[in-house]
Amino acid sequence: MPMPEPEPDQAYIEVSALEAGTMHLPMHLFIKDAAPGEVSVCPSLAFSLRHIPSGTHLVFDLGLRRDISTYPPIVQEYAKKWMPYSVPQTADESLLKGGIDPKDVQTIVLSHLHWDHIGDVAPFPNATFIVGEASRELLEKGYPANPTSDILQATIPIERTRFLSVSAFDTAVGPFPRAHDYFGDGSLYLVDAVGHLAGHINVLARTSAAGWWIYLGADCAHDTRLLTGEKEVAFMMDAQGRMLCAHADKDAAVEHIRRVGALLKLPRVHVLLAHDWEWYEKNKGGEAFLPGKISSL
Repeated sequence: MPMPEPEPDQAYIEVSALEAGTMHLPMHLFIKDAAPGEVSVCPSLAFSLRHIPSGTHLVFDLGLRRDISTYPPIVQEYAKKWMPYSVPQTADESLLKGGIDPKDVQTIVLSHLHWDHIGDVAPFPNATFIVGEASRELLEKGYPANPTSDILQATIPIERTRFLSVSAFDTAVGPFPRAHDYFGDGSLYLVDAVGHLAGHINVLARTSAAGWWIYLGADCAHDTRLLTGEKEVAFMMDAQGRMLCAHADKDAAVEHIRRVGALLKLPRVHVLLAHDWEWYEKNKGGEAFLPGKISSL
């Protein structure tokens, strides 16, 4: 499916990357037949999104928390054993450095509730949070109510949270059958990114009035080789015959990866995953990060 053509005086989104920590990903957890000991040292990217011409500002994801002791015990355990991380600069510090006071942030969209995307909400006392509706049950059954859960019940302030219902994803755009036209003007779509975790959301944004786009894929895939078809999603079976995979629904995740991969064949579309280490190495410290912006291709 082609991307929608711009309207006259088309609104668009200025997208800026935010430093929000780096982490080690053992690739055998994500890629089938990964090389023994292959580890990706990658970012956990967050993003500043500014609507043009209104100037309305949103943040997409918050990356990693600096204080590991605030995570559920199970997260602390596997972060120390298998996924060590560091946070020289948190998402809120990146915003402040880029000229945006976290207290002025009005809206934060979280792609999902995994520990490397939730950051710390305390610096954002005035923000409304947007998550997928299915996130509600994950929060209700999270830690500490369930001592073994890796989802923190206190991830977001419920009283300031909008749970985006399934019915809100009522628009088809490009290869995606379920999206939410956030501003109603075709500038910013929240995409139902099924598969990785319940409530997973991606962002599809126009980056110019002329029709350039960026797709912020969060954790739909953990390596660009999955998007190109060079590699397949890793999984294994446990002793009870249950499938173990980094994605809650492997089949749905693979189908969504196929749809995201289709964007690579379209002109003027940039796909950026939350843990894209190659993009990060090329762009860190540069104009793609606030107060700069990611340029149109």
